[in-house]
Amino acid sequence: MKRTTLILAAAVLVAACSDSTGLETEAGVSLSFTAGAGPAAASGALFSMASDTLSDGQSNELILTSVEVVLREIELKRQSAPGCDDLPGDDDCEKFEVGPVLLDVPLNGETETLVTIMPDPDTYDEIEFEIHKVSNDDPEDAAFRSAHPDMVGKSIRVQGSYNGQPFTYETDLNVDQEFDLSPPVVVTAETTSTNVTVLLGVDSWFRDGSGNLVNPQDGNKGGQHENLVKENIKQSIEAFEDHDSDGEPDVS
Repeated sequence: MKRTTLILAAAVLVAACSDSTGLETEAGVSLSFTAGAGPAAASGALFSMASDTLSDGQSNELILTSVEVVLREIELKRQSAPGCDDLPGDDDCEKFEVGPVLLDVPLNGETETLVTIMPDPDTYDEIEFEIHKVSNDDPEDAAFRSAHPDMVGKSIRVQGSYNGQPFTYETDLNVDQEFDLSPPVVVTAETTSTNVTVLLGVDSWFRDGSGNLVNPQDGNKGGQHENLVKENIKQSIEAFEDHDSDGEPDVS
């Protein structure tokens, strides 16, 4: 499956919080994505899916061919922003925003860098992104709608087969995801790059409370498993600093 890397040229920062020295840097913070099973119940460890074929104890088989996710915003929050707390709209002094971006999430245990952002030198201790449906009429989404008309009104689309029958799962789920970065990500003028990996626990999306697979088609709007799948998605996402982009958290 062909995938592209999206390079976002620059962070959008308010002037009040720009570096007073005018220092510019090409240091990048990359965001890598992988599909996984989320935290293991016993150890809390994170692990990637080794295959795009999922199964359960009831002989059900789910084969994934594509997982697409729309990120509306991607933000790195500054650990501190001296002088900004007294300014109106001080939240803008601690973050930058990019997007929306359509991600083709890698399967088969692969971890791929799909987005690179270019923050100013600083220390960032939180990452936040929003999975958000594409609007029908928001002018800010016009270019995205033109490039991806089949994603209008949707935030996630999964395609594959369930017990041999093809399916398409689509949702308009809107959800904010915020994670502490420990240790914080430090970007300096000498920094070449660092990486944060986002693990989407796709293995758990289409399972019931007993771990048995459900038909993804029944998770679509109005389906009997709509709420189950949405809640599974909300609970499945993890993010962590991962300098070598191997899909595993760095050891502090």
